[in-house]
Amino acid sequence: MVFMTEPALVDLVGVGLNATDTLIALPSFPVRGSKVKYSQNSILPGGQTASAVIACQTWGLATRYVGKMGDDEAAALHRREFARTGVDARITTVPNASSPQSLILVDGGGERTVLNLREDRLLLQPEDIDRSWIVNARALHIDGLETAAATQAAAWARAAGIPVIADLDEMYTGVEELVELIDYLIVSRDFPAMLTGETNLELALKLMKRRYGCTVAAATLGQDGVLAWDGTHFLLRPAFCVSVADTTGAGDIFHAGFIYGLLQGWPLPRQLDFACAAAALNCTASGARGGIGNVDSIEKLMATTHRYAEASAD
Repeated sequence: MVFMTEPALVDLVGVGLNATDTLIALPSFPVRGSKVKYSQNSILPGGQTASAVIACQTWGLATRYVGKMGDDEAAALHRREFARTGVDARITTVPNASSPQSLILVDGGGERTVLNLREDRLLLQPEDIDRSWIVNARALHIDGLETAAATQAAAWARAAGIPVIADLDEMYTGVEELVELIDYLIVSRDFPAMLTGETNLELALKLMKRRYGCTVAAATLGQDGVLAWDGTHFLLRPAFCVSVADTTGAGDIFHAGFIYGLLQGWPLPRQLDFACAAAALNCTASGARGGIGNVDSIEKLMATTHRYAEASAD
């Protein structure tokens, strides 16, 4: 698809995943070989980068999303949501293709298990993106599955002096070249060991920062919060204690919260606290974006809610 208009300057541009999530709530994860009844399912927009962009737009930032979809009703659902929230959506449409889908099983404790379906021709390629979409932004967020496109976007951002934030959880082909272009490398718990071969998390984060030159290397730890290394200090910020309905999208909204704090110019501890609180609030409702809330509600949660480490000490 060709976009003729020069894009406006935005606070955040996200290049990466979208998905339409089918959520099925179950009392517990099914036993192998069993038959399990469920009463209802919900079909909702999701995807790592798309959800982070929507959250930042909800909190008052101007955003742009760059991605690839089919020409089906799932794509129409995403387009409606981008239009409703005011996101500048630069979407490449693939004719006669089914947009990415996720089947998500949510157990009685709110933990989710995700099954993904994505056609190879739905993978964003470097030729699908335009440099102007990237450099007309204050920050770039990527997730890495579409590694070649993410690397191209990150290279343009790096050359323009735009900070790059990454949400990585798998060792995709070519990911090390991408990592060299990341300023804020905030990854899943197991990724540092996969990337460096070092099983001690603290040593792996130090090695990531030293080897790849990122400003901050951090790993999200679920209920344990986040551990970040800034080159001088480790910052462990535990998660907030909330009633969990669904952990779907927690990492996506954590990254959004971090980006929001970064663009406010907050110090790193406050960025991480806001991100933890945003993720916790999102977990109190169903869906990848179900509990995004507003900035005031996130700040209130930060001020009034115990963290897991504090609760354990009581």
